[in-house]
Amino acid sequence: MNVFGATVKLRAMGPDDAEALWRWNHDPEVMRWMDDGYAQPLERVRTWLTERPRNDYGDVLFGIETLAEQRLIGLVRLRDAEPETGCAELDIYIGEKDCWGKGFGTDAVRTVCRYGFDKMRLHKVSLTVAAGNVGGLRAYAKVGFVEEGRLRSVFRRDGRWHDKIAMGLLDGELR
Repeated sequence: MNVFGATVKLRAMGPDDAEALWRWNHDPEVMRWMDDGYAQPLERVRTWLTERPRNDYGDVLFGIETLAEQRLIGLVRLRDAEPETGCAELDIYIGEKDCWGKGFGTDAVRTVCRYGFDKMRLHKVSLTVAAGNVGGLRAYAKVGFVEEGRLRSVFRRDGRWHDKIAMGLLDGELR
């Protein structure tokens, strides 16, 4: 199933996307404000995409494609969704740096949240973002996310500790 926004299409990811995902995950600029974990070889990424369970209510992973070029530029995910609470966590990044600052991330966030509220019947979408991730903060605010709290000094990058900001979006607040 594909989900369409104004400038992006969200679609399921598969083994053919492994090289792009591997490249993004090994790019320090792309991973700057992400919890990047440990580097994985390309074959491990391909295996993960092959063996990953199908998208279901608890975990939905989409590739982000531009509508104009049909080019894969990033990924977005709603995870840890629980029908009992109607809440899910949002993860996103744009891996293709030439697509930064062009509104694709904002459109992908808006589109996946609309999907979450309309199709999954979520009540709330939450996320955390490093306080230094100005572009991410701007995109989330445009869509309607509001700051709900601050986790002090929980993210380390370049030898410095940074805060993370907890944000939330309730059904009916999507802009």
